[in-house]
Amino acid sequence: MYTLFSGLYAHMTQKEEYNVIILGLDNAGKTTLLEQVKQVYLGVRALPPEKITPTVGMNIGKVVVNRSRINLWDLGGQDALRTLWDKYYDECHGIVFVIDSMDHMRLEQCRETFEQIVMNDSAEGVPVLMLANKQDAEGAMRVEEIKEVFNRIALQLGARDSRVLPISALHGEGVQDAVEWLVLRMQRNKEDRPPVFRQA
Repeated sequence: MYTLFSGLYAHMTQKEEYNVIILGLDNAGKTTLLEQVKQVYLGVRALPPEKITPTVGMNIGKVVVNRSRINLWDLGGQDALRTLWDKYYDECHGIVFVIDSMDHMRLEQCRETFEQIVMNDSAEGVPVLMLANKQDAEGAMRVEEIKEVFNRIALQLGARDSRVLPISALHGEGVQDAVEWLVLRMQRNKEDRPPVFRQA
């Protein structure tokens, strides 16, 4: 009888766990985004911008959203580090691609990088959220301008859930909406990418 109840308790108290990778070119605001997500969902103060250094390797954050555990992996965006991204595609349930809306010069490089991600077989079917960051800055490209550049690869996204949203990672504007959009899509996609189940 004890085994039955302990098994039932274990089943009732386990949480779905999803892995999200945060990608983008260097200086796009990936770590600032991660800090804001932790502030929103954990109540911890975000690191001030001057304390955030370029990511070498990975930064990790863990939050709970809509009763699901979300592991956030912020991967370095420098040229040498981007070659390591595809090692994480098999384990991820969602991809966040951060775009620096102020970086007009590298928008085409950003598009090519994004195309490599969505063309990778290991990332097939994974929901993708593109975030047009730094929308608070004067001279930032509007979301419509960014979409126009990325529309050329829209067909390669296939039937997967994808969206482009404006945010300011620095001020937290749009961050919660972005996270909740992605979490809902990962939960809907659990037949293709089942979550990991762990005890609460």
